[in-house]
Amino acid sequence: MLFELEIENFFSIRDKQVVDLRVAANAPDLPGRLSPIWPGASDRAPKVVAIFGPNAAGKSTILRALSFIAWFARESFQLSPTGRLPYERFNSVEGQSAPTRLSLSFGGHSEPEDETSPACRYTYSLELGGSNAAQQVVSEALHYWPEPARRKVRLFERSAEGKVVAASAFKLTGFRQALEKVLRPNASVIATLAQLKHPIATQLWEAANTISSNILIERSDGVEEQMVRHYAENPGLVEALNREIERIDLGIRTMRVESGPNGPVALFTHEGHDGPMPLVLESHGTRMFLRLYPFLLRALETGGIAVMDELDTAIHPLILPEILRWFYDPSRNPHDAQLWMTCHNASLLEELIKEEVLFCTKSPDGRTEVYALQDVQAVRRDENYYRKYLGGTYGALPQIG
Repeated sequence: MLFELEIENFFSIRDKQVVDLRVAANAPDLPGRLSPIWPGASDRAPKVVAIFGPNAAGKSTILRALSFIAWFARESFQLSPTGRLPYERFNSVEGQSAPTRLSLSFGGHSEPEDETSPACRYTYSLELGGSNAAQQVVSEALHYWPEPARRKVRLFERSAEGKVVAASAFKLTGFRQALEKVLRPNASVIATLAQLKHPIATQLWEAANTISSNILIERSDGVEEQMVRHYAENPGLVEALNREIERIDLGIRTMRVESGPNGPVALFTHEGHDGPMPLVLESHGTRMFLRLYPFLLRALETGGIAVMDELDTAIHPLILPEILRWFYDPSRNPHDAQLWMTCHNASLLEELIKEEVLFCTKSPDGRTEVYALQDVQAVRRDENYYRKYLGGTYGALPQIG
């Protein structure tokens, strides 16, 4: 489970912002809402993280940072040697010349290849620099705090020159020479070693692959065609979708995928209609749900993270709490998957506990600031968060007039 994210000089975030999801030790053990950050840990974190704030406040930037880290660890090896990394620094003279720093903390095993060993904290950190036309890794590192000492230990660290030093537990022996030949300035050590079948890097690559995000999808006319092909290639996904459709009351009885002259096509049977309807005639909300459902299901099945930008934009306010309940339900979410989402629909605050809520605001000079509802002074658990947020108690509201 991911419990801490740090972001600095990344899109609208200039100053370091820390998202620490760990909850107070005296917080009640609410059914399905909080989970140990790793098995046996005393610290807990929420399974649902909802981010509120005005338009352009930087809500999506938080999700983009998480998605970028996962992408970098998973796919950066596929870039060409001169390929540009898909991110921007803060748009100021100072920001453009400063490095970008990102890190995330999660749970893992004290002995990386032994799944029976006690769990502990891991922190992956990344620093990127260079000109915008020639971005490169300044440093990349993975640290952990293994049992029984629980002291910070370096698993591997990479310098700006591309030199990688590693602890014996990382088992770089036998891979070092090959790594030196193929490691590029714009590619991750993890992504590179995974290509070489390094066992621990492959585990980390697989973990990064459980982070499913819609925020890096290109918003183009080809998205829905790609979506239909994905359903066509995964019949089990179609079956799972059809088990949910009637429960969330889309007015659709079933979806099926058939071969068409230009590839697979999705057809929908509606209650009260005599024949199937093509995807193009479905509502925007239905099409959006079909696009997002694979990400949600993948996270639930793998214990990963669904990173959903604007999940509430086209989803009915009564359906959205049902999706959240999938993550609270231990039978639907046996591996403690997480949902990170941005929100405009403030009524969702009536469904959330304070540990699940983050706010974004932007300073007069355009810098995004992030804070948690649980850190706002004197917030009680029985407050009406919806009413108080719209009343301006918590801040992070648009300024009108």
